[in-house]
Amino acid sequence: MSEVFQIPIELANFRLPIGVHKHLQYLLDPQDAGEQLTQAERREAEGLVELAEFLSLLRLRSQVVRKQ
Repeated sequence: MSEVFQIPIELANFRLPIGVHKHLQYLLDPQDAGEQLTQAERREAEGLVELAEFLSLLRLRSQVVRKQ
């Protein structure tokens, strides 16, 4: 039996807010330049990256569901 996976359209179209994206870049730019992040900055950046990845996967999954 196949499980039905439904995604509310509003959630499927949700993107990382621009301010959150800019803050993530603010955290990652120094790291890209070879600087070390503090432990708190690293945890925050990791959490934001996980959120961005989750939203990307959700968006991709919703595209597959819409095509079916």
